[in-house]
Amino acid sequence: MISSGDTAWMLVATALVMLMTPGLALFYGGLVRSKNVLGTMMQSFICLGLVSILWIAYGYSLAFGGDVGGIIGTFQWIGFKGVGNEAGPYSDTIPHLLFAAFQLMFAIITPALITGAFAERMKFSGFLLFVILWSTLVYLPVCHWVWGGGWLGRLGALDFAGGTVIHVNSGTGALVAALIIGRRKGYKTQAIYPHNLPLTVLGASLLWFGWFGFNAGSALAANGTATLAFFTTQVATGTAALSWILAEKIIRGKPTTLGAVSGAVAGLVAITPAAGFVGPVSAIIIGFVAGILCYLAVLLKERLGYDDSLDVVAVHGIGGLWGALATGLFASVGASGLFFGNAHQLLIQIIGAGSAIIYSGIVTTIILLGLKYTVGLRVSEEEEIQGLDVSQHNETGYAIR
Repeated sequence: MISSGDTAWMLVATALVMLMTPGLALFYGGLVRSKNVLGTMMQSFICLGLVSILWIAYGYSLAFGGDVGGIIGTFQWIGFKGVGNEAGPYSDTIPHLLFAAFQLMFAIITPALITGAFAERMKFSGFLLFVILWSTLVYLPVCHWVWGGGWLGRLGALDFAGGTVIHVNSGTGALVAALIIGRRKGYKTQAIYPHNLPLTVLGASLLWFGWFGFNAGSALAANGTATLAFFTTQVATGTAALSWILAEKIIRGKPTTLGAVSGAVAGLVAITPAAGFVGPVSAIIIGFVAGILCYLAVLLKERLGYDDSLDVVAVHGIGGLWGALATGLFASVGASGLFFGNAHQLLIQIIGAGSAIIYSGIVTTIILLGLKYTVGLRVSEEEEIQGLDVSQHNETGYAIR
């Protein structure tokens, strides 16, 4: 039977996850130069509309409707035919339409995460096509593999709220995008600083707030599992913020505000696949490692020289990979990991994350190269110097009067 309590909670959780995309826009917007603030925020914000249409047209059906060989769904719910207020196959206590709405918010933010890798240099028209193709050819299959009845779910892969489906997947896509689109003009030869860190702090705070819906909502009910996911999300995130600035202090002498919020996001990412499967002490360990590991990944990027503008690979790719593997180590609630007597779970987690990396890497490469040599991906040098706000949208974030 439909539960009014579960339905009420999931309506709130869905709204919380929706809020994460504007929060991401603010987070990314503060990190770029002022001439690119609106162009950067627009890339996240417009996903709210674009992916919603795709989701109704065919996305939800291909991700969650039936199964074809464990790889992709069917067209049984195309146009949301048969998706209504009755209970659906994924929850007995909330309306099917509400489950679809909750999953839509995940589908929206995943391509938006990738935008940080090519911030300040991608054509808006090319970006829109990229979101359509990447969501269709990369997100939907990987989502189906894990959550929609596909082969990874049947294998036993654990991903409570999207470590592999969202963060490993988008982090891999971000690396490919940074490499194919290339460095920003002036990268490594001139200083490129965030223009508004208070905006970034506000965005990170909204992400943290919304993430309680992201993780606790993935229980699909107002129950003890949601409570556990809520609490592990909090402690892992706070711990990661501390461990990031600790690493900063040791390596560079001073802790920074940017480091604290980056560490918090790293902790959010890392606990996502494990949130409902681990206890509070394990969550602290996962968060502590995430803060240090992701900070070191940022430093490694500087040595390798690729231009992932806003460190999507280091925070989401590496953080998501650590979280997926950590789930195989620390799972103790509803499943068992290596440290609780089940070494096989870690192997399954490696297979799951590895398959997402390989698939996302290959298909994202094909998509971006196809767009690069047809419609084009990158703005002209003159447009890049001018800034995306004016060149792509004919407006400015800060008018001087």
